[in-house]
Amino acid sequence: MANPRRKHSKARTALRRSQYKAQNIPQLTTCSNCGEPKEYHRACSKCGYYRGRAVIEGQDAL
Repeated sequence: MANPRRKHSKARTALRRSQYKAQNIPQLTTCSNCGEPKEYHRACSKCGYYRGRAVIEGQDAL
């Protein structure tokens, strides 16, 4: 098995590890029905619509 020829510097290691937390941020968009922020590819928790259809009963429907 190959071994590294030189030790990676602390800065190089930190640059690699700095990207770890950046991937855990949820991407948000606005709901086309009510305009509330929601996650991509998820039904809106406020109105229950996804892609123009009511798929779940939201809080407003109760």
